[in-house]
Amino acid sequence: MKSILIVDDENSIRQSLEGILEDEGFKTSFAATGEECLTLIQTEDPDLILLDIWMPGIDGLETLKRIKQLRPHQLVVMMSGHGSIETAVKATRLGASDFIEKPLSLEKVLLSIQNALKIGQLVAENKALKEKIGRDYQMIGTSLAIDQLKQQIKMAAPSSGWVLINGENGTGKELVARAIHQQSTRAEKPFVEVNCAAIPEELIESELFGHEKGAFTGATAARKGKFDQANGGTLFLDEIGDMSLKTQAKILRILQEQKFDRVGGNRTIQVDVRVIAATNKNLQKEIKVGNFREDLFFRLNVLPFQVPPLRKRKDDIPQLCRHFLQYFCGKESREIKSITKEAFNALLAYDWPGNVRELKNLIERLVIMTPGQTINLADLPHGIKQPESRSETQKITPLELPDSYREAKEEFEKQFLIEKLRKNNWNVSKTAEEIGLERSNLHRKIKAYQIEAT
Repeated sequence: MKSILIVDDENSIRQSLEGILEDEGFKTSFAATGEECLTLIQTEDPDLILLDIWMPGIDGLETLKRIKQLRPHQLVVMMSGHGSIETAVKATRLGASDFIEKPLSLEKVLLSIQNALKIGQLVAENKALKEKIGRDYQMIGTSLAIDQLKQQIKMAAPSSGWVLINGENGTGKELVARAIHQQSTRAEKPFVEVNCAAIPEELIESELFGHEKGAFTGATAARKGKFDQANGGTLFLDEIGDMSLKTQAKILRILQEQKFDRVGGNRTIQVDVRVIAATNKNLQKEIKVGNFREDLFFRLNVLPFQVPPLRKRKDDIPQLCRHFLQYFCGKESREIKSITKEAFNALLAYDWPGNVRELKNLIERLVIMTPGQTINLADLPHGIKQPESRSETQKITPLELPDSYREAKEEFEKQFLIEKLRKNNWNVSKTAEEIGLERSNLHRKIKAYQIEAT
């Protein structure tokens, strides 16, 4: 049952509205002054407030202003027997959902309340959707590589600099782009994604810049392009290395001038967008063979980011597994499954050529296809579970599954150091140089983990 707080100094109006609203299934409460209203909303949480403008003490407009300071999303419909266009405009600017005049019309009051509640529902759904998107696109991991990446994002996001993200397929380049947008001053504006590899060459200009009605066969109406849709926000150009040289030239012009013409149009459109581009290709090599414009590369590569592959951040695998298990078990309305130590060791030993996306897809499949509550080694795909497919130096000694993430991280680090030392014939200096660690630091770790040459 929706609740409505009626704020009016006239008792007859309060009683009249009480009868009407309770007949319509609403729960009502009352305040005779603005001060009383502000006191009530400290303890009550009405879905909507019907607020009179002319009252003794602080008037309705001042009360509205203070309500919005306390509760920015509170729905308020203003009422007045001395209404004017100027007053209505002021109330709207202060955040009122609607303005109705006295004497009150039953139909007008109910329609105004219903419309305001619908708006409130849409706002709540939009907020929930944004929170869900934020959770779905969060960056999972606490490894050194991911911590450094998060610090880079934190530093770069508030700036206006354009970004070029490099990384293998499945590493999470889109997550980095969204994190930059969410932490930027444009966070409340659109984030518009374009997969440059998925759009046919003949349609990419229309997709990016939009088109006018009749610009080509099938253009039955004018259509905004991605640059237009992203105005004020962020445009994410994914797989920009697959864009044709012709389109690259047009993109470069727009990046420099921040304006463009729609396909088939002659009207110049000004935009303000921050561009984040991503690619799995080595663009400098593409430049050498003539597939990518050097000037476009330098324009985009203001803030370069490198997303590490999963094989370079294996200590994040336990956390990623837990996250994906919770996510997909929740999505499928199932109890959280567990992974045996043998299966977990196999996941740690695997090199994950498909990166985090491959791990995510595997966990989803295991959640759906594993009949019991425990995921065993036998449930894993052949290429992951078969130890004979790995060389001796790639095998990881079976571990007792640790109780904490810290213990899992330490155990992985120990195994990693043993294998690297063995590969380099236990030469500490050579191993330290290969893994990028100070020799003295490596010595300390060898001593701490009680590693001995075998």
